[in-house]
Amino acid sequence: MTDRKGSRGGQSAGPPGPAAQLAQLDEEQLRVLREVGRAWERLPGSPEEWRRALPVDPDLGAFPAAAQLRPARLGRLVPLSPLGVSSPGERVDTEELPSGRLGRACAWARRFVLGMPLRSSALVSERMRKLVALPVLSADALSSVAYGPEALLAVLALAGTAGLRYSFPVSGAIVLLMLAVGLSYRQTIRAYPHGGGSYIVAGANLGPMAGLTAAAGLMTDYVLTVAVSVASGVAAITSALPALSPDTVPTGVGVILVLLAGNLRGVRQAGALFAAPTYAFIIAMFALIASGLVRAVGQDFQPRPVPAVAVTESAGLYLIMRAFSSGATAMTGIEAISNAVPAFKPVEWRQARTTLTWMVGLLIALFTGIIVLIHLAGVVPRSKETVLSQLAHLGFGAGWMYVFVQAATAAVLLLAANTAYNDFPRVLSLLARDDYAPRLFMRLGDRLAYSNGIILLSVAAALVYVAFNGQTEALIPLYAVGVFLAFTLSQAGMVVHWWRLRDRHWRKSLLFNALGGLLSSVVFITAGISKFTSGAWVAVVAVCLFLLLTRSIHHHYAAVRASLRLRPHAVELPAHTIVGPSTAPAAPDISPAPRRHATQPETSGENEELPSEIRHLTIVALATLDLAGMRALAYAASLHQPVLALHISLTEQEAERVRAYWTLWGDHLPLEIVVSPYRATVAPLVHYIEALHRQQPGLTLTVILPEIITRHRRHQVLHSRTAPRLRRALRPLPKIVVTTVPFHV
Repeated sequence: MTDRKGSRGGQSAGPPGPAAQLAQLDEEQLRVLREVGRAWERLPGSPEEWRRALPVDPDLGAFPAAAQLRPARLGRLVPLSPLGVSSPGERVDTEELPSGRLGRACAWARRFVLGMPLRSSALVSERMRKLVALPVLSADALSSVAYGPEALLAVLALAGTAGLRYSFPVSGAIVLLMLAVGLSYRQTIRAYPHGGGSYIVAGANLGPMAGLTAAAGLMTDYVLTVAVSVASGVAAITSALPALSPDTVPTGVGVILVLLAGNLRGVRQAGALFAAPTYAFIIAMFALIASGLVRAVGQDFQPRPVPAVAVTESAGLYLIMRAFSSGATAMTGIEAISNAVPAFKPVEWRQARTTLTWMVGLLIALFTGIIVLIHLAGVVPRSKETVLSQLAHLGFGAGWMYVFVQAATAAVLLLAANTAYNDFPRVLSLLARDDYAPRLFMRLGDRLAYSNGIILLSVAAALVYVAFNGQTEALIPLYAVGVFLAFTLSQAGMVVHWWRLRDRHWRKSLLFNALGGLLSSVVFITAGISKFTSGAWVAVVAVCLFLLLTRSIHHHYAAVRASLRLRPHAVELPAHTIVGPSTAPAAPDISPAPRRHATQPETSGENEELPSEIRHLTIVALATLDLAGMRALAYAASLHQPVLALHISLTEQEAERVRAYWTLWGDHLPLEIVVSPYRATVAPLVHYIEALHRQQPGLTLTVILPEIITRHRRHQVLHSRTAPRLRRALRPLPKIVVTTVPFHV
């Protein structure tokens, strides 16, 4: 909360965060704002008279500092004093209060599953250290060794024993690709220490369309990452327990729901939850490799004979390139760390580069070890049992170590999708920040996670998983196109970056990125051509649809922004015949009533029978200083009643910027700013209005909201629906009116 002189809090001013609502005004709009303020000066009623006319004290206190918060262990309540109530220990909801037993039960269950809301300042404590970041961000890449080598062999086996002989050279090329791309992304982190995913790098160096194309590839890849990881994990389970094969689809959907709940709890909690399976998988794989090498020593490293394999294709270049692109799926997720640099503890970029080095080293060691074991053991892909399961049977029999390997493999594959859950919402929030996606994806949820993006990813992945019946071999052909499209554009963007910058060691960095881009483009082209009819066309269509959708959203937001832009002779003013507050008829004495406890029922009735008996206070809920907001202020001032402007800021920095713009306008009407500690907007509005109602039960409070009305109904989802939510929340209180001032675009 802020008083009328400025915002409270010790944080310094700065640019708005991703959740901020108020866009910065350029020089032309600032000039128009000053002109509008001078026009308001010619209207009856000075700023001091408008403030004296207020029948309430708008300063209702402030939310406590982060250090004073003591969340309850369970439930949806936190011990905050409601605005305007001084009794200690009072509790208030941090979200819109549900009505009815079912609503309250759902809200309690939500808090039980997701945990208590976190204050925005807790974001620093939600950062990851390296030991947590490694399993969280590397699970996708590391777990891919469970299906990458098998995908490679499945293609080479089409040429029989002759085809399998190419497994070593093809695997060597993939290892070279891993090394080149890993070194390339180390350069990316150095060049973009605040987060340099493919969308940012390609957009900054190759243009917005290239950035969007890279984002399309990434988003497609993230959805498929969840579907493929879950499908592979369920396959590992059914290899050990064949009786569960009929329940493949419901099991996978249940896992996606668990991932959804875990990630909605927030970054740090998800990391702690998913660290153990990843480390268990690493231990299991090294144990499996060590066991196989020890067994090979006793056999003088003589490979076992390969079972007879039916020949369906010749071992030509086309087949080898297909095997290369299939095996390269073991690299998916390698870009995750460069996307998530801001999620690390300080110093972010240094921690991210170290974690990336560990991940690439582990990935190369595990991939190489599995390929060597496959060659020595002479195993080939089977329809009823995975390659890893065959290797574990050979190394450990059917004992507890076999169970451990299969359990660790299943767990890490099922949880490897967590990499996508970290990066998909982050990329989506960047797209929303740049007006290429609905702005609701910029909002941080109660647990400081991009909840809307997490939910969208879960729904999309579940649909893909069900559509392909949870079969890994059916999903793999869709996999490489999107991710290597993003790899190629990202590395090409880095080449342009180093060419422009030409700082120290730029030639070496350019060489690394050029090599990574060249190899990635080879995989992308090969996968696109060789797997097009096998399902890669689905990924191509998804990328094209993504580009069309994001461009359409961007065009709409640009049109709305142009319509709402402050410009001369477009801002409405109250009529010059307005009766100012100082000349309005004297209101009867409505001295503040004694403040009641928040749980006591109000006794004031709605029994006014004459217009003269109704006393008003008009509250303008102002989100932004644009044409819609200025029109709502003019409408409220023309009603001949006291007016209070109310702004809900999501950050202290945004509150300071609102105050600066308000002062530039002329401070003609009283303004109160509430800083929402949980990034909500409707809940603080409700709490503030309830507090004013407790302070003056005899007042009729009219809440005015500017509302964007779009020409086409399909565009309405791109804008907030605050008015209906506010009406539902305030319906139980008497003498409160919610109205909207529509602005058609």
